[in-house]
Amino acid sequence: MIALKTIFAQIKISMTEKDFTSVSYTTLKEEGVVTYSSPSNIALVKYWGKRENQIPANPSISFTLAACATKTKVHFKKREGSNGEFSFDFLFEGQEKEEFKPKINTFLKRIEVYLPFLKDYHFVINTSNTFPHSSGIASSASGMSALALCFMEMERSFVKNMTVEYFNRKVSFLSRLGSGSACRSIEGPLVQWGESKVIKGSSNFYGIKYPYDVHPIFKNYHDTILLVDKGEKQVSSTVGHELMHGHPYAVNRFAQADTNLGKLKAVFSNGNLVDFISIVESEALTLHAMMMTSNPYFILMKPNTLSIINSIWKFREQSKTHVCFTLDAGANVHVLYPEGEKNIVFPFIKEKLVPFCQNGQYICDRIGLGAKKL
Repeated sequence: MIALKTIFAQIKISMTEKDFTSVSYTTLKEEGVVTYSSPSNIALVKYWGKRENQIPANPSISFTLAACATKTKVHFKKREGSNGEFSFDFLFEGQEKEEFKPKINTFLKRIEVYLPFLKDYHFVINTSNTFPHSSGIASSASGMSALALCFMEMERSFVKNMTVEYFNRKVSFLSRLGSGSACRSIEGPLVQWGESKVIKGSSNFYGIKYPYDVHPIFKNYHDTILLVDKGEKQVSSTVGHELMHGHPYAVNRFAQADTNLGKLKAVFSNGNLVDFISIVESEALTLHAMMMTSNPYFILMKPNTLSIINSIWKFREQSKTHVCFTLDAGANVHVLYPEGEKNIVFPFIKEKLVPFCQNGQYICDRIGLGAKKL
């Protein structure tokens, strides 16, 4: 066990796996309930390609969202004897979901070394999303981070003097082991993940709150999410990441991501939205170019995705606004625009872009400040 004073007295600029191993617990509660809400996020510089243990092949940075979130309640109760197995029930929106349990079990196996009390308890995990489950919005980031937050809140109650900074770093570290991008959902409004020479304190092991000043133009930035296709992706993100091994453009892509992160650092300081648009849209299209040039190759965009992109380009030129798009690993489109232009941009979205959405569905979101204990 690591002495508490070693961990909590002085937080290092950068921490390693060893800093997150088990601490000395002063007490283990018999029973309790913890509830957290954790948001999704949208990457501006994309994470695509990883090494062992969910280590990213390139750095990334994301806007934390406000409305798209997962709420998770964990009821825990001390159990007699573990039989070497984890014990938990999993409910999604009040209904038992056995098909989700293998993924949760894998997550628990990965984090047990850092939270050694997990087999001492039976858990009832009840989770729900603020966005439609079948919307095509990636819920792994919000879902895994919400669960990690509940477990970390348990650990915080078992020790004394845990700093907020240590809590946030460790919960981000644990979230990463469930879903890589989940490590960027703990704080906000901007979170960076992956070692980079241009970001002080950056780490492959956890996300950090962007440590520099940000121009006011990015305050309350909007993200209207257009639900183009709500079906299951033909190729999962996990498979897509693996296909970056041996990809003919991988080395250049990873270097490009680091370069673009440096460019965005300047943009966040000076508020140049023309440069912001150029970087963000290039990153989105490059992400999908990597998919289309992998072996085997695949396409996740749909015809309506391209129609939306072309409509945005045409409207931006005509209106002289700063609306732009980004994409996740799927067909849906995130339409980004500053608060000061919403009265011009949003009517355009409703009139011209929503018809391209499946069943006319879209989600109005904006930059958020991170997870909340409920």
